Amino acid sequence: GDWDFWIDWKDRRLWVTVVPIVAVTFPAAVQAFAWGRYRLSWGATVCVLGLLFGEWVNRYFNFWGWIYFPVNFVFPSQLIPSVIILDVVLLLFNSFTFTAVAGAMGWGLIFYPSNWPVIAPLYVPVEYNGMMMTLADLQGYHYVRTGTPEYICMVEKGTLRTFGKDVAP
Repeated sequence: GDWDFWIDWKDRRLWVTVVPIVAVTFPAAVQAFAWGRYRLSWGATVCVLGLLFGEWVNRYFNFWGWIYFPVNFVFPSQLIPSVIILDVVLLLFNSFTFTAVAGAMGWGLIFYPSNWPVIAPLYVPVEYNGMMMTLADLQGYHYVRTGTPEYICMVEKGTLRTFGKDVAP
């Protein structure tokens, strides 16, 4: 999905659950190779740094350079705190099994709090033409993406939705 591309798709339900689960697989494989072959505990960190470099090159040239979307609409998720936890757990406990359980759990649990300072300003409520929505939804409303069916992206509007978590009674 596009949960990691667009800021208005980084919702508090699917993005928080799908992206960490999908993102941990390749760094864990590189970490297992680097630790098993060379006893280097920073294999996952190097992998994620390479991934983020590629993501920023993709975002800059494809989104900003090609179709002129502002870069703050399409920034990649922050994975550095998660990968540091994964590498530190392997370094301290020297166990693939414990790293798979505790390190991956730490990866998933620190993902949302580490990204929140970056995306919090874009979830400020605004009123636009009598509708209450977030700034991220308003940006997605004004910058129409041609290849994307708009019915897939849920724009949260109305007064029953709170900006903290769930629908208010």
